[in-house]
Amino acid sequence: MIPVCIGQLFQNPAMSDKPFYEHHVFFCLNQREPGERVCCANAGAQAAQEHAKRRVKQLGLAGEGKVRINKAGCLERCEQGPALVIYPEGVWYTYVDNEDIDEIIDVHIVGGKIVERLKI
Repeated sequence: MIPVCIGQLFQNPAMSDKPFYEHHVFFCLNQREPGERVCCANAGAQAAQEHAKRRVKQLGLAGEGKVRINKAGCLERCEQGPALVIYPEGVWYTYVDNEDIDEIIDVHIVGGKIVERLKI
């Protein structure tokens, strides 16, 4: 029998200094009631999130330790949106179309630089 340290058996991955994903991207997909404030859902957020998810997979960037594209409820930035945020950096972006999403992926996620023109 191989001796095992109890700490190794019960090690909590959430306690690690390293983030589970290199980049975790949250797209606000909130849908407000008609007549309420502006909302990201009415600005094509669902399609943008799906595009980003497909593109990240095509580039081979998806998966544990890499990039995760997620849906989110209201991120409270709708007036500046549609909005997305990338962690662990905490950089907020707005976008208009898939070309903007591609630029965020290419420049920020792949290149490690902030896309200033889209930054909120």
